[in-house]
Amino acid sequence: MRRVSVTGRFARTDRGCDMMSGMRRWVLALGLLSACGPVAYINQVPRDAAKKVELARQLNAAKFSPYWWTRAVEYLRMAREVAGHADFQGANRFGKLSSEAADKAATEAEERGRDPSKMPKNPMAPEVAPAKDGEPDKGDKGGLAPAKE
Repeated sequence: MRRVSVTGRFARTDRGCDMMSGMRRWVLALGLLSACGPVAYINQVPRDAAKKVELARQLNAAKFSPYWWTRAVEYLRMAREVAGHADFQGANRFGKLSSEAADKAATEAEERGRDPSKMPKNPMAPEVAPAKDGEPDKGDKGGLAPAKE
């Protein structure tokens, strides 16, 4: 059924209203899809990655798993920085890397916290850069190598 308006044009029928609301739904859906970057960022970085980094911190990962801990913290920092520039795709990638590193840090920290014998041996002695052998040069005090020759 169509109703005719005073000007002679067709007015919307009930069927026309249904079509318009369907189109509005599509437009709304497309609008929401274009905002997926920030939504995914919110789920990935502040919720997931930050919680996992905090868990690793509580397990003392800085001591027991320094490599994975540093990696997780730095990737989380980069995710937040990149998101500040509205690059949510890049921020999500960094958030995912941070989350994975934090998982590994937490696992290693928990394992090494229970059994310290699993800690790697420190291959580097306290004297990483020893002074020159023999007597110090005329201008050299304390046997340390000069900065410039």
